[in-house]
Amino acid sequence: MPQQLPNFKAEFFKALAHPVRIRILDSLRHGEKGVNELSELLQIEPANVSQQLAILRIRNIVVGRKSGTNVYYSVSDPALFRLLDVAKEIFNNHLVGVRDMLVQIHDVAS
Repeated sequence: MPQQLPNFKAEFFKALAHPVRIRILDSLRHGEKGVNELSELLQIEPANVSQQLAILRIRNIVVGRKSGTNVYYSVSDPALFRLLDVAKEIFNNHLVGVRDMLVQIHDVAS
């Protein structure tokens, strides 16, 4: 039992560990979209979008809703967007730290 949560987390983060998948998830922030719409929005071939969606679907990160011949994808748990927002905040904090370091280096060199 104690190993289940770390295993889930590891598999979950593996599923997120691709820039295209992150871009897809960010694109789904404001509602469901089909493969063609995602393809146009992200400027990525539909086959690549489908491949990345399949990985997200296997991990239950996205779900599909079939309407006629189209499938529309959405995020299965909106809490995922909080995780992506925290990752962005950490990235921004890292940039601030790098900027401060560069200012210090510049000041020492001057």
